[in-house]
Amino acid sequence: MAYKLEIKYFNSFWLKKAVMLGDTTPLWPGLPWNPSYIATDGITHSYPTFPYSVGVFKSGDQNWYVEEARIKGGFNNSSVSLGVRAYAVNDNRDKIDRSNSLIFSGVFNNRTGFNQTNVFSVGENIIKDADPLNGSIQKLYAEDTNLLVLQENKVSKLLVNKSTIYSGEQGANEALGNASTLGQLVPYLGEYGISENPESFAVFGYRKYFADKNRSAVLRLSRDGITEISAYGMRDYFRDYLASIPSTWTRTTLTKPLSGAPSGALATFSVTSDINDIEIGSEVEIDNVATGSIVTNAVDAGATVTVTIDNSYTFAGTETNAIFVTYIKGKAIGGYDVHNQNYTLSLQTEPRIISTSSDTFSTASFDEAMNGWVSFYSYKPLFFDSLKNKFYSFVDSSIYEHYYDNPPVYDTRCKFYGSVTPDEASITFIFNPNPSITKNFNTIAYEGGNGWEVDYFRSDFEGIDHNVGDATSYSSSNEYQDTTSIVRSYDEGVYTVNGVPQRVGFNRKENRYVANLVSSSTARPGEVIFGTQVSGIKGFLATTKLSTDATTDPGGMKELYSVSSNYVMSSY
Repeated sequence: MAYKLEIKYFNSFWLKKAVMLGDTTPLWPGLPWNPSYIATDGITHSYPTFPYSVGVFKSGDQNWYVEEARIKGGFNNSSVSLGVRAYAVNDNRDKIDRSNSLIFSGVFNNRTGFNQTNVFSVGENIIKDADPLNGSIQKLYAEDTNLLVLQENKVSKLLVNKSTIYSGEQGANEALGNASTLGQLVPYLGEYGISENPESFAVFGYRKYFADKNRSAVLRLSRDGITEISAYGMRDYFRDYLASIPSTWTRTTLTKPLSGAPSGALATFSVTSDINDIEIGSEVEIDNVATGSIVTNAVDAGATVTVTIDNSYTFAGTETNAIFVTYIKGKAIGGYDVHNQNYTLSLQTEPRIISTSSDTFSTASFDEAMNGWVSFYSYKPLFFDSLKNKFYSFVDSSIYEHYYDNPPVYDTRCKFYGSVTPDEASITFIFNPNPSITKNFNTIAYEGGNGWEVDYFRSDFEGIDHNVGDATSYSSSNEYQDTTSIVRSYDEGVYTVNGVPQRVGFNRKENRYVANLVSSSTARPGEVIFGTQVSGIKGFLATTKLSTDATTDPGGMKELYSVSSNYVMSSY
């Protein structure tokens, strides 16, 4: 039979905590002969005995005190010496945060059944420290015989079972033999890291991609080192968007009405909600009172959701709302699209579980063949990745395959995450040949499939500049811009005159779709002919947007190879 023996040391001290009650009077945990304390609410609070009773402590301002630090407790008296102490091993259970260190266990051999993965011998050097000035280690990636270490502010290569020897005659060589399991940490050139966004990491072949929010850069690590791919035409965009992603955890709440009037100690209750709104792991409050429980399961029950928590909560039958508390921060989710050979990055100021609004994310892809960013997407995933030749994204508890094109289902393009109608696919670009010449743009043409229309065709702004330092002299009415009417697609723009079909938008000639640009510009001061009385628009450059229509084979294939415009030099 086991016996518990309490050991007391000579001249030891009691470290005590003073806890504030509901008013301004502190509760002093002392020895048993201290009197009780009657609070303003009329409740008598007995001071704890030694050892103290945990039940009397309450949350609030807390301070720690050492009782009787001086002999007789007198002011400026001599301190009590430590006295004779027995030799004992001091077990320091304090937490040590070594977020910049690596530790490895014993070996595992599945062929012989030898398993020491739970053995961490203190008699061996099993820890490898990275520079703490570079921040915590956020991501590890094993490649060949090395280990890629990505810290917040640095990317390094950790040699495994070898170290590098430098000599004046032969340069750097890798040496095997007596090297420790984790050898030398060799940094890559450049002060780049992965910040606190390890979810942005993606790999294909010998290329690795990730985002560094701290430096507003999207990076590629390859055989030539680290390259800032966000600088390929998108430097300003990523600089601004990465800076807008929160890096700290914020508290968000979701209030849902209780279904019915639950009563008694329950671990399961129902709320009126959509199943996708309830997040597993969120903290639960009932009418703004913390329950100390979290959501462990949520089951769709039609108009309501059955919520299960890890501890029972006693309902009085009068509660009205359940509040689900979640802590969130921004994300930079990366994945490699093996189908299109693109690195896809979704920058999210709020995670999908909080909002799917278009102003809370931006998803774009980088193409190695073009060496640039080629497309924006209108979907917001939880994460995505490739398997074999397929590209998948994950939302809630569902997996979605992209670029699905198997019969009998063909009309699946631009239908993201269960949407019935396809989202609009569009491309926006600028016509700017001969930049120093004012031009008249007369027509537009494209090569590709049927179903594209022109949403707008606009010139650059021109007008009166306001005086420097005088904001009152400027008005948007001083700016002028030429615009055109919408150019309908080949199918949407058809109409019939005396049984003969006519086209008000694109017409097909020699397998190319062409259309005249009809002006819809407003009159300027002194302008005699304007609007639909003239064709084309005038300007140094023109911005145009082509998008898919809503009637031509919705969800089907819409190819677009090239877009061109006929223009002549303006006569001024």
